[in-house]
Amino acid sequence: MKKIILVYFILFTGSIFAQPENFTRTPEKKVKYYQDFLSFKSDNNKTRLDVFIQVPYNAVQFIKTGKGFEAAYTLTVSVYDENKKNLITEKVWNEKIVAMSFELTTSPENFNLSNRSFELTPGVYTIVTDLLDKDSKNEYNSENKVTVKDLNSLPSMSDVMLISKKTQVENNSKIIPNVSRIVVTDRDPLSTFYEIYSDTSGSFLVDYEVYDDKENSLYKLTKMVEIKKGSNQIFNNLDSLTLNIGKYLLKITLKDSTSKVFDTSVKAFNSRWVGVPASLTDLDKAIDQLIYIANKEEIDFIEAGDNRLEKAKRFVAFWKNLDPNPADEYNPVFNEYFSRVAYANDNFSTYSLEGWRSDRGMVLIILGAPDNIDRHPFEYYSKPYEVWQYYNLNRQFMFIDYTGFGDYRLSPDTPLYGDLYRFRY
Repeated sequence: MKKIILVYFILFTGSIFAQPENFTRTPEKKVKYYQDFLSFKSDNNKTRLDVFIQVPYNAVQFIKTGKGFEAAYTLTVSVYDENKKNLITEKVWNEKIVAMSFELTTSPENFNLSNRSFELTPGVYTIVTDLLDKDSKNEYNSENKVTVKDLNSLPSMSDVMLISKKTQVENNSKIIPNVSRIVVTDRDPLSTFYEIYSDTSGSFLVDYEVYDDKENSLYKLTKMVEIKKGSNQIFNNLDSLTLNIGKYLLKITLKDSTSKVFDTSVKAFNSRWVGVPASLTDLDKAIDQLIYIANKEEIDFIEAGDNRLEKAKRFVAFWKNLDPNPADEYNPVFNEYFSRVAYANDNFSTYSLEGWRSDRGMVLIILGAPDNIDRHPFEYYSKPYEVWQYYNLNRQFMFIDYTGFGDYRLSPDTPLYGDLYRFRY
């Protein structure tokens, strides 16, 4: 059997946002790590669950050493029963990243990937992952409901792994998992790996079907595969997809020639285009969010596209015109703008308003993070308020929470007007 080798130190895009209580001119970075949970058949009646964790370089704190720059963090994966009443098993390990230059530590392309495996009885589990940055002492965690597949009834198939890159070295396949599940569909194929388990040899049919976020079927392909008794490793590329920017679902179905279904696996993924930030997954909302950088005529032109694909092309072309280095895929203006939008949504949203539509969100997106914030949340003789100061503009803005529910509004005494009312990179 050919062996699969996973590469753990690789490159991909990560998204980082700031913490609300600390941001100044350069926001403090808030880690966003990616995870994937994959079920494969084990040698016993249990299932092997592989847990992958991908941490962007610019999500952790580096310190200068004699070898360059180093970052270190501790990962903990805790497996509980479905209701999180009992801890089933736990693994803790340390990761270390060494970068030769400071530029490597801040590049959105670089990340560190690691994984651990667990032998589990099929069923539903609550899995908590925890990351502790050893230098900043910041800690981040995520809780997920994970279904561990029962692969004992044959024929069956494992979960689906998306592949970022695959190489062949002699008889070994070396694959880099796409843990973020972000696919640049106008450039790359949708590459997958999974295993089929059978107690007999024979021919099977495999359906590949892609759905949009409204459960509309957009693509379907059926392939015949020859299966031997035991475990079979299946690689497949869907390279004829034409997908818009957004969220999609891949469904792979194993069946026989009579269309009897034996097993199904699904995989959610995000489609993006070359030069588009990975955090952007909703095209219609992203067009609405242009109000702080585009004029009405530009927005109307984008929205007047004959279909969603044409709108997406016009949207990307708008940002390409603002790219300071069009020859480079990475567009810093595009990324900075939607990084600010994401930060505003994470920190300024209220019960009635998304953060990017709020007054604080508007000022942050247009002018960037302030140099200083003077907060007064518990003033006895006044409503809660805060003052944002921009030293290079010699301006300050006051936001008042008139309702007491965190809905801060820009004070009429400190308006945002004139030349200030344009995006500053």
